[in-house]
Amino acid sequence: MALAPVLGAWLLLACVPAVAQSVERGRTLYESRCSACHSVDANRTGPMHAGVLERRAGSVPGFNYSPALASSRIVWTRANLLAWLANPEALIPGQAMGYQVPDARDREDLVAYLATLGAPAPR
Repeated sequence: MALAPVLGAWLLLACVPAVAQSVERGRTLYESRCSACHSVDANRTGPMHAGVLERRAGSVPGFNYSPALASSRIVWTRANLLAWLANPEALIPGQAMGYQVPDARDREDLVAYLATLGAPAPR
């Protein structure tokens, strides 16, 4: 029966535990890996991250983005952030971030933390 391999694969995937997201671990990772270039509420070498989830890439006022990122039509969804952290150049060729997060759990936790950051406070 042709359905048997599909059903078997689905059952196998259903038994694999999902990666648990840890906001607190994500905060620690952010502080140790991202804060040299980024801040939650101020532009640095990289743009601020407050309100990043569901924001259009290349749209933080006052930040000088690479032409590739500024002209991208990417919206920072959870999936896009995970892809970006895994390999920024693969997601947006010509962008300027030279850092990757190779570990899937680290990416999940970082995105869980980023998702907690609301829009920046008005100045």
